[in-house]
Amino acid sequence: MANETKQEVTVKKGTQIQKAAPTRLHAPLADMDRLFDRILPRAWLRPLAWESPLMGELGEVFEAAAPRVDVIDGEESIVIHAAVPGVDRKDLEISVNATSVTIRGKVTHEAKEEKGEYYRCEIARGEFSRMLTLPCVVDASKANAQLKDGMLELRLPKVEKAKRHMVKID
Repeated sequence: MANETKQEVTVKKGTQIQKAAPTRLHAPLADMDRLFDRILPRAWLRPLAWESPLMGELGEVFEAAAPRVDVIDGEESIVIHAAVPGVDRKDLEISVNATSVTIRGKVTHEAKEEKGEYYRCEIARGEFSRMLTLPCVVDASKANAQLKDGMLELRLPKVEKAKRHMVKID
């Protein structure tokens, strides 16, 4: 953590006290996070993290364009839930191979003229693509996809070799 420096202040009749110098404001444990990131980068935990101060709000724009996902490693299959609100079924394309999934789509909107300048524009429009590396090998030919209420669910059966097996200890 940040070291506090001491500074002496003279008070009446030569008495001296020590006062802590002002410290910079920062999130608790931020220094520890930076230290751990130097030792063991954790970018894989947040593949869309655009936390660099140099990026500013630009990172939010790119992150909002790619769908958020949950990837669940089940006994028999990998299940992926992807949030794709406003995307029509005909505008989604899913490609699966043994070790990865790519979700592509586009958000269409009707063109209407708005008067005035945008102060903030956060609604995603246009095309997006998100590639996910899978935690194990799947049988792409048996993949199943469903879209309901803006949530895409993919079920990717594992190949027999990739399924977990209990090993009995002799």
